[in-house]
Amino acid sequence: MKLYSNEIVFRGHPDKVCDQISDALLDAYMRGDENSRCGIEVMGGKGKIFITGEVTSKTEVNIDSVVKRVLRDVGYNEDYEIINNLGTQSPDIALGTNDEVGGAGDNGMMFGYACRDTEEFLPLAMVILQKFSQEYDLLRQRDKRFKSDGKAEITGIYENNKLVKIKSVTICYQNKEEEREATDKIITDMFKKICDNYNIEIENILINPTGKFLIGGFEGDSGLTGRKIVVDSYQSFSRVGGGAFSGKDPSKVDRSGAYMARYIAKNILINNPEYEWCEVQLSYAIGISTPLAIYITTNLGDLEVSKELYNECKVASIIKTLDLHHICYEETAKFGQFR
Repeated sequence: MKLYSNEIVFRGHPDKVCDQISDALLDAYMRGDENSRCGIEVMGGKGKIFITGEVTSKTEVNIDSVVKRVLRDVGYNEDYEIINNLGTQSPDIALGTNDEVGGAGDNGMMFGYACRDTEEFLPLAMVILQKFSQEYDLLRQRDKRFKSDGKAEITGIYENNKLVKIKSVTICYQNKEEEREATDKIITDMFKKICDNYNIEIENILINPTGKFLIGGFEGDSGLTGRKIVVDSYQSFSRVGGGAFSGKDPSKVDRSGAYMARYIAKNILINNPEYEWCEVQLSYAIGISTPLAIYITTNLGDLEVSKELYNECKVASIIKTLDLHHICYEETAKFGQFR
């Protein structure tokens, strides 16, 4: 038996709001020009939303309109000063990432992971928290006693690397602090119902352990794009390469490489029932289209990597295989990149 913990933040957490703004802006640029080059960073706090980074695109985007729409959708007010500090992509980077070269937009390594714990090929505790954060977002939309900010953490009891019981779950949710007994019960029942679907017993539930969570969002904290990379990937169940996702177009392998690594890991499990889990690492050099290395390991050991897989992991091939010019990136920023 061992104890292991993982965490998620709600869609209304300040860091996640910044991720959603970055990706909403990315979506807006790519809708007008699918070959837009974007590296958009957002910082928010104390009445200001600061937009910076680089964009090279043939389309124009109304920055203020996109930012305010995301704030409304998340449940925030729109009364923020929006500071647009976007520049253009460095021509030095563009030399290696243009359509003719198709090189990676940066150096780096990315990890992908899959396991047989759930039908999503993800760890059970991770799926429970993702479902809970999604349910909470629906709850706060229909019941104004609940506000947008929050997070949750599971400490699980594991046997043979399988979650068998939850020792404790900690839930911090922003609310109006008017009917705490009633709202706490709603939260508790909602979490228990999700766990019941997986026959997982809970020993202890901690709710707002400081006693109160009235002030949240950008009033209570600052937010920054890319600060929740562990939540965005596998909640600590797999290694993380270190690169953030949001605001980056698919020429940036921090994003597209990680998506491809997950795609490979998942397909290995689908096609090979003897494996219980699989982890894939890809690494790239800026301006070079083919990976420097591909490493694949499973519960039964390392796997051989074919030359064909190296070709499939060229940046242009990844974009085509996963149709990365035509997905909604804002959706990926809400509850974790892999679901």
